[in-house]
Amino acid sequence: MLLRIISIFLISTVLIAGCNHHPSDDETTYLPPGGYVPNESTAIAIAKAVWIPIYGKEQIESEAPFVATLKNGAWYVHGSLPKGYMGGTAEAVISKRDGKILRVIHGE
Repeated sequence: MLLRIISIFLISTVLIAGCNHHPSDDETTYLPPGGYVPNESTAIAIAKAVWIPIYGKEQIESEAPFVATLKNGAWYVHGSLPKGYMGGTAEAVISKRDGKILRVIHGE
């Protein structure tokens, strides 16, 4: 009888320990083959979503059209100024793989 109780206890312990397994982030997150930011339009949409709360919708809209260039696994996104204008535009660097915002600035 004691052997049966010990056996049940050990089996239960192993089963409970298996149920508490927490997969790592790599096991639980789907990563698209092209990364979360696969193209220029997605990079621009993310950059605008970050810039607008910081610099204001009117300011950001005045800097269209936007350009995104992929370099070393990161999208470099910036606005444009009309010809003859002096100054800078909003800039963002976004990881192609995971969408992480690596840098946000506004040129002068």
